[in-house]
Amino acid sequence: MTAVDVQALTAGYDRSTVLDGVDLSISTGGALGVLGRNGVGKSTLVMTLMGLVTPTSGRVLLDDRDVTGLRPDLIARAGVGLVPQGRRIWAPLTVAETLALATRGHGRRWTVDAVLDLLPRLRERRGQPAGQLSGGEQQMLAIARALLTDPAVLLLDEPSEGLAPAIVDQIAALLQTLRGEGVTLLLVEQDLHLAFAVCDEIAVMAKGRIVHRCTTPEFRADRATAHRLLGVA
Repeated sequence: MTAVDVQALTAGYDRSTVLDGVDLSISTGGALGVLGRNGVGKSTLVMTLMGLVTPTSGRVLLDDRDVTGLRPDLIARAGVGLVPQGRRIWAPLTVAETLALATRGHGRRWTVDAVLDLLPRLRERRGQPAGQLSGGEQQMLAIARALLTDPAVLLLDEPSEGLAPAIVDQIAALLQTLRGEGVTLLLVEQDLHLAFAVCDEIAVMAKGRIVHRCTTPEFRADRATAHRLLGVA
């Protein structure tokens, strides 16, 4: 089954086209890593899928439901969660207050207790203002906040940004756990180690389009293509 199906998606800002006919799909429970040089449209793709940028053409389907152009709150209710670039936590609020605001209600799969069991460090920090957390703890809080919307699909935009390698490894382990729980992931990343550890497929963007897609083992074995598209060895 297909959790996300993006068809010829076009979007941008102030009459400028950033996404220029993006096509991609993610199977239910799968994890797709989206790679690319800076400025090719990766973050715009995430923002458009979340409804924060309005597409000018194309379609976005979630489990065959057309959500193209819906408001962000309606897309969240349809089962999409967002971990934004830069975390965007509410610094004055405590961890407990942040989680309480993110909780959608009773009868959900992801409860505060379930999230804190998954992220015990946050349990220890419940009374601490979010702005006083370490970078890794803030990223964990951003993921926890997204989980409490009870997503079937989780969009993550550069979750490794600014974090030490040991913390990135912790995030990789967390995302692997979420995959085991059946959460579908779309991971925009610059850190190839994280993308390779979590994702079963890799897609590369250039000039607002998906220009290459293959399995993660195939991408890792094709150094020439990685160098041509990303400038890495």
